[in-house]
Amino acid sequence: MPNIAVLLKQEIHRVSRRATSAELSALRKASAQQRRDVAALRRQVAALGRQVATLARGAARAVQGVKSTGKVAAARLRFSAKGLRAQRKRLALSAGDFGRLVGTSAQSVYNWEQERATPRSPQMAAIARLRGMGKREARARLGGE
Repeated sequence: MPNIAVLLKQEIHRVSRRATSAELSALRKASAQQRRDVAALRRQVAALGRQVATLARGAARAVQGVKSTGKVAAARLRFSAKGLRAQRKRLALSAGDFGRLVGTSAQSVYNWEQERATPRSPQMAAIARLRGMGKREARARLGGE
């Protein structure tokens, strides 16, 4: 007959193994979940970093588009004949009056609106400055000239 001490020792070993196995299983699951969470957070941080870099590049371009004098750089401006026509109508100006504000002739304004020509850099900057102007201010500038 085996020794009772040996049997007791074997039983204690078996029970303790079962208990530690259950505990280790729960710890492994928790550890795996934490690793997944950390990986997701790293991906999120990387995505946010890319967004910040994109926004920083856009801000740098916007800053470069404005000269130190505060005037908009003509190279960054886009021209649309339809937009020019709408702007002139919004200000309720004739082509001649619009041309005087921009520093050109009425014929140039007509040619721009008909897409026969495009404004040069100085005129583009002047047109851009007129975008924020209202009817009263436009009339006041025409009356002052």
